[in-house]
Amino acid sequence: MFTFNIIHYILCFIGLKEIKTMSNNSKKTSSKVASKASDILRNPSSSAIAKKLSASALAQAKTDKQTGKEMETTASAVLKSNKYSSETKEIAASLLSQSNKER
Repeated sequence: MFTFNIIHYILCFIGLKEIKTMSNNSKKTSSKVASKASDILRNPSSSAIAKKLSASALAQAKTDKQTGKEMETTASAVLKSNKYSSETKEIAASLLSQSNKER
């Protein structure tokens, strides 16, 4: 990261280009949501979309990973729809809260 910052400042100083960096996201999936996500993944009758959201939520449980653009779109669609369970919507909401605010 230090090397990147030096390069960034040099490029800005000589006016070659402006580099936009992604902001760090300190939010992580809570243990409550991670537990629900784990249950969904182990349940053979869970929907594919619920499993997709759950896998993403678990991937963010103990890391600095952020929700990707495609997953943001999926989670947003789930929240807007009436066909998903409250449990699936809770996972989707958690993912959106961990998304990149600059997007």
